Amino acid sequence: MRTPWTGVGTALVTPFTRGGALDEAAVRRLGRRQIDGGVHFLVPCGTTGENPTLSLAERLRIVEILVEEANGRTPILAGAGGYDTREVIQLAHEMERAGATGLLSVTPYYNKPTPDGLYAHYRAIAESTPLPIIVYNVPGRTGVNVDVATLVRLAGVTNIIGVKEASGNVPQMCEICREVPADFIVLSGDDALTLPCMAVGGRGVVSVASNEIPAEMAQMVEAAERNDFAAARAVHARIMPLMQVNFIESNPVPVKAAMAAMGLLEEVYRLPIVGPRPESRGKILRVLADLELIDKPAFA
Repeated sequence: MRTPWTGVGTALVTPFTRGGALDEAAVRRLGRRQIDGGVHFLVPCGTTGENPTLSLAERLRIVEILVEEANGRTPILAGAGGYDTREVIQLAHEMERAGATGLLSVTPYYNKPTPDGLYAHYRAIAESTPLPIIVYNVPGRTGVNVDVATLVRLAGVTNIIGVKEASGNVPQMCEICREVPADFIVLSGDDALTLPCMAVGGRGVVSVASNEIPAEMAQMVEAAERNDFAAARAVHARIMPLMQVNFIESNPVPVKAAMAAMGLLEEVYRLPIVGPRPESRGKILRVLADLELIDKPAFA
């Protein structure tokens, strides 16, 4: 039986109107599509959701809409991380009031805290809220890595229940799965590494690709959960080009361009993010066409 915060959690993009405002109708529509597609939890207001450009009011409204749409069927793991521990604690309180049932908290960025600083940061957040917390380790974005020893230490804090491991360091991922307690949830933070992670004890993924293909990602992860890795590999092989092209430029540029081509949202970003280069867009469209997610481009 699956426990909460395992399986596929979608790192939701944030849709904007052509005028640049939060597109509340699209948030609702995309949330419903994810739930109907069988994903196991939703992860709004993370870096895939362009959260540094969102106001507090916008973040809270996104969570409120998704809570309404989920109506208890699908838990909401809201993004609540940042540079300033006091600010993160306040954000955690606000997300709790908005109805989030868990928090994904990225490591402080730019200031590069020591392992002791990371431990103190997360412990302070955990002591301020009853919500379960999943640590988000993405050193390529933040400049700091949560090493295995620090993560094992954090696993001893009551409501720090897991990690989204996006270091891209496969030996570190394997060591984490070996060293943390059995009930500590290890999630892949990279779509392409989901199956390797689950093969050594991981419990799923916080996914970008499930924005585009929620049902297929759920199918792959559920097969791995059943230890049917032959079936999981078959899905993985088919969708691997999408997983790769989603990072042909900085996330979330390719996935939002793809979703716009699929008719799911307006292709609007907030600066400093801009649309993909023409050559990248061509590759994105070819992959979508190969997967029959859009009609074949005329130039292909």
